[in-house]
Amino acid sequence: MDDRGVLQLSDTIIRSDVQEILRVVGLVGLQSKRILVTGGAGLIGSWLCDLLISLNAKVDCLDNFSTGLRANIQHLLDRPGFTLENLDIAQASLPDVKYDLILHFASRASPEEYQQHPIETLMTNAEGTRNVLEAARLGDSVTLFASSSEVYGSAEEVPTPETYWGKVNPVGPRSCYDEGKRYGEALCMAYSRTYDLDVRIVRIFNTYGPRIRTDGAYARAVPRFIRQALNNEEITVFGDGKQTRSFCYIADTIAGILKTITSSAARKEVFNLGNPEEVTILDVASKVKRITATSSSIVYKALPRDDPRRRCPQISKATRLLSWSPRISLEDGLTRTISWTRNVAAGR
Repeated sequence: MDDRGVLQLSDTIIRSDVQEILRVVGLVGLQSKRILVTGGAGLIGSWLCDLLISLNAKVDCLDNFSTGLRANIQHLLDRPGFTLENLDIAQASLPDVKYDLILHFASRASPEEYQQHPIETLMTNAEGTRNVLEAARLGDSVTLFASSSEVYGSAEEVPTPETYWGKVNPVGPRSCYDEGKRYGEALCMAYSRTYDLDVRIVRIFNTYGPRIRTDGAYARAVPRFIRQALNNEEITVFGDGKQTRSFCYIADTIAGILKTITSSAARKEVFNLGNPEEVTILDVASKVKRITATSSSIVYKALPRDDPRRRCPQISKATRLLSWSPRISLEDGLTRTISWTRNVAAGR
């Protein structure tokens, strides 16, 4: 089955979520805007491309497909206003185009995968971000930098506010991503202060949902659990499973991003985007096991080095300035993601 066929299998879930996002956020004033999305074939990037095209924006999608999938945006290739370019933003200048808005999402994001490619990960968030900001400076573009909860490292303040400076090991195995995102934020603020550039930063906490990769090193906890459960394989939990995370369903994350890029209150601001419900990894594995009705057993493996024990966002700033908070429960989000994954795997 080709990529277009795969996309048509479970687009009902995605289309329903897209319509709900538009209902919640409303028509966000992006019609006919010229918008660049880096990493546009990834999980979050491809959802943004869908939303923006549905709003009749003109979208240039850049991706070198190091982690993104052509299948995620294949259905957009014949849509008016959508273009795709295979480009490594760390190695090449961006198109000589004046953009109204630049959304910078290009980066590896799975810990196992980015630790296998530490230099490339650093360069994407360093040189790639510099190339994005140069394009934004020349075009006076509103720019959104997709940062990460990883900038907080092993946070000592949980729930963690945007004012927390972080506790990161700069020479540890995760530093290529942690410090890459921290450098990217610093570079954004340097351009903002030097050129009065409107740069907005979102620190995204664990996001999951349809289109998240479940294969190999790309699979983070939720997609790994789902793949293992659907295949009746052992569900692997690192450590004792008592470490916590906060999992946000993709539609909620996308709604927060749209509010960030369209709100005047977000100019030059930094926001946590995540679900404030803190859950243990073991609890998530147990939920996946129950929802899938799998015969899989849960097994434990050694905890990776520098793996944070707790992670939970304080989202009062986003709630106050953006009128945003997650709407979809972990139970509901997992059910939707499992259904999407099962349908794609079954070829339905």
